[in-house]
Amino acid sequence: MTWLLKRILAGLAAILVVAVGAGVLLGTQYSGTPAPWAASQGSNAAWLSGAWVNGEKDVDDFTDLVRRVEQGELTELYVHVADIDSEGGSDSAGYDSAGTFLDWAENELPDVTVLGWMEHSTEGSSLAEGRFDEDARAEIAATAGEVTDAGFAGVHLAISPVTTNDSTLPELLDQTREEIGPDAVLSAQAQSIEPVAGVRLPMFAYSREERYWSKGYLRRVADRVDSIVIQGHGTGMPMESLYGGFMVRQVEESLSALEPLSENGAEGSGGDAAGGSEESPGADSGDGQSNEDGGSGEGGSGAGGPSVRFGIPAYESETWGSTSSAENVDTATEAVRLGLTEHGQRDDVGLAVYVLDDTSGDDWAAYTDGWVRPER
Repeated sequence: MTWLLKRILAGLAAILVVAVGAGVLLGTQYSGTPAPWAASQGSNAAWLSGAWVNGEKDVDDFTDLVRRVEQGELTELYVHVADIDSEGGSDSAGYDSAGTFLDWAENELPDVTVLGWMEHSTEGSSLAEGRFDEDARAEIAATAGEVTDAGFAGVHLAISPVTTNDSTLPELLDQTREEIGPDAVLSAQAQSIEPVAGVRLPMFAYSREERYWSKGYLRRVADRVDSIVIQGHGTGMPMESLYGGFMVRQVEESLSALEPLSENGAEGSGGDAAGGSEESPGADSGDGQSNEDGGSGEGGSGAGGPSVRFGIPAYESETWGSTSSAENVDTATEAVRLGLTEHGQRDDVGLAVYVLDDTSGDDWAAYTDGWVRPER
């Protein structure tokens, strides 16, 4: 018993040391002045609730949506159409009734890409087992095909938590691409990237689920999609300065991980793409670049790589996730600009507003003033 207690205390001490070191680093990241060019490039996104396709919204709502799309330079909308259960099943009502909204969007928002947002969110993840089995993946991919058949330009898959090196998510993306076809848009939401080396496994042990992806696993997922969205909410950061530093690191780490995709197209022949051995979900090899980069290269946006969107928390209701005063639009937009300034220019980066339905006037102003039309 004494031995076990010592081991537990030693583990807690190690986690504390890592947490303190990470906190110091993150706190110093959120500082400086963003470059004038580090702002909206005219391609941003937003999530919309299922109320837009089930008849709950009225004419005034639609008019306001057009205004915000124009003001916010929104070119992509992720409209909720399905909650996915653990076996891959979902209710078709969300996309079966979407015809009226899609017809309206085609007429009023002809330059906006409307994707069906399919979501699976649960608690806990495993270091040994994948998120979905073969039957569940087939069910989800088939549903994605039905969503595009209903008139959506493609699908946005938001599945969490998924453990780094879980092969079932890349496999699901490959199956989804086959179902929706090469011309449809495939977008995926990524979990936060490990902000500081060494914090991933301690955080897994503490929260009993994956909180951070490795850079290599991000590459592996991004290789299969047209757009990758890095979430910016639910970070657990207790202070605004830490949240700001966290978001700066998200930009720097994710863009550095994806840079080879931007410059040279999909790279790597390891992992499941080349028929090589697949690591278990819990395995980690540094940044994962050597064994996680593999992918078919199919379904991505060609040599240019996927577009990148950073989610910003613009919601007030806990319906959309835990709320925190540390996570706010002002800090998120400033942090993304600082991260871009540090990384350097890239022409396919934008923000994604989560969730537009629940975005207050103040938060909308913070987004447009801080990102779309900052002082230049």
